[in-house]
Amino acid sequence: MFMSFLEEDIESIANFNLPWNKLANSTILVTGATGLIGSLLVKALNRVNIKNRLNLKIIALVRNIDKAMSVFHDCEVEFIVQDIRNKILHVDKIDFIIHCAAITKSIEMTTYPVELIHTEVFGTENVLELAKEKKVKSFVYISSMEVYGQINKTFGKVSEDELGYLNMKSVRTCYPESKRICECLCISYYSEYIVPIKIARLAQTFGAGVSNEDTRVFAQFAKSVIEGKDIILHTDGKSVGNYCYTADAIKGILILLLNGVNGEIYNISNEDTNMTILEMAELVSKKIANGKISLVINKESNMLENIYAPPVIMKLSSDKIRKLGWQPEYGIEEMYHRMIGELLSEQ
Repeated sequence: MFMSFLEEDIESIANFNLPWNKLANSTILVTGATGLIGSLLVKALNRVNIKNRLNLKIIALVRNIDKAMSVFHDCEVEFIVQDIRNKILHVDKIDFIIHCAAITKSIEMTTYPVELIHTEVFGTENVLELAKEKKVKSFVYISSMEVYGQINKTFGKVSEDELGYLNMKSVRTCYPESKRICECLCISYYSEYIVPIKIARLAQTFGAGVSNEDTRVFAQFAKSVIEGKDIILHTDGKSVGNYCYTADAIKGILILLLNGVNGEIYNISNEDTNMTILEMAELVSKKIANGKISLVINKESNMLENIYAPPVIMKLSSDKIRKLGWQPEYGIEEMYHRMIGELLSEQ
């Protein structure tokens, strides 16, 4: 029987060696459930539930019920339909929470910075209040590698204890700064109310499961390959990226949910994928597209450059989560092949 790359990934997660029995007869809430990370978590947890007969209730917090019904048409899942900036009212028990809700499109960060801050900060406070009220067993907050800002460390790996400079005069700083505030909120709720939080700082995550509508740089590169169009960079591409395959990241998040240490922060990044945007663009044009497309650098529009995060040179350390048994499986070329293969299968 043919299995798509996404199906293979979901099955791989369900077969992953974790103490799934901790989820038995429990309820888990996933916020931002129709996003890339949230949707994969719900689908994976649904498969885990069926395979292990856990009697696990999965609740997805979403804004658009029609989109949610389409995304999860083959999953057994309940929905809370609301804006996360509003208080979350739920009468039944909740045992676990994975908080993924966030605005991740660069254009929205610069167009609606106030709404982004409200979504991140007020939304996270609402989810933490719910976690406190329900006395959850475990809570994972999905943060971002962008909290590091501009690290003054050209060589060596960057651990979870290091932070760099953020330009407060740049409107795009609304995203990493709000993520820092949310991390602080999480640690504060852990300290004051003993909410059992773990923080996952994700590298840029892509692979099977990325939507055709995704506008992030890796998705744009993939679309260039599919459409046979040249890759156009609007920056010099010197920023160093840290990446992780979707299924590898989901496994990392679930490890933190079930085995992570409360009050701790963990990078989830495949250190072997560390490269500049320019290097990745060259790899995609030459190896993934077999030289059938070219790389063009067009920096004529300063407005476009202001949309993107400032150049960063750092290599995230994944030593901490590796000590919990996490090991990434897919490198950058496989990440692209599986993402593009899945996107083509959906056409």
